[in-house]
Amino acid sequence: MLTLHTADLLVTGPGSTPLAGGAVLVDGERILRAGPYEELGAEAPHARVRRWPGVLTPGLLARGADALLERTYYPDDPYEVTELGGDPITGARELEALKMTEARWGHSARRGTQKLLARGVVAVAGRFTIGSVRTAVVRSGLAVVPPAPYEGEASLDPLAGRESAGQAFHGVLEAGAAARFAVFAVADEAELMERGASTCVATVISGRLLHRRR
Repeated sequence: MLTLHTADLLVTGPGSTPLAGGAVLVDGERILRAGPYEELGAEAPHARVRRWPGVLTPGLLARGADALLERTYYPDDPYEVTELGGDPITGARELEALKMTEARWGHSARRGTQKLLARGVVAVAGRFTIGSVRTAVVRSGLAVVPPAPYEGEASLDPLAGRESAGQAFHGVLEAGAAARFAVFAVADEAELMERGASTCVATVISGRLLHRRR
């Protein structure tokens, strides 16, 4: 089924010129075209239309995902929040006190991947050694790429420590490319960098809407 995603502003890749009223036409897992909404709408008049507020960009790449998912525990809300608090737990001593098992790591990783999807993440870089964590990542739909050198601590927000949003983009939005993108409730890239990836309102991977802010 053809789906036309349109937003106030379209950014197709690092350094590209933002297009007001731009859109991405998706067929299954792939992008057919990216360009002005009027042109794509005329080309595919029967496509389902999803209108989003803000800026539509390539999805983001989270680096240091092994630290985010295998060395960070995300308490189960609401069941563990009273005892553990709502913040992610890190540190060897703190994690040892939790008596982590592989199954518990898997449950935590599922919550962690949901947090990443809610920040426009479509791919993660890292090597996973815990089987249940690998399974959680694969089932989430996130692509896994080899780790790359990076500065600073791993963060749920891939824009943290970046000089531009384009540095965190994973791929570009063009004909034939995988349909992996995100929409942020901001006016432009400058506001996106100022407010961060928590402004995400939608994340699409392989043409599927895997996160939508309620």
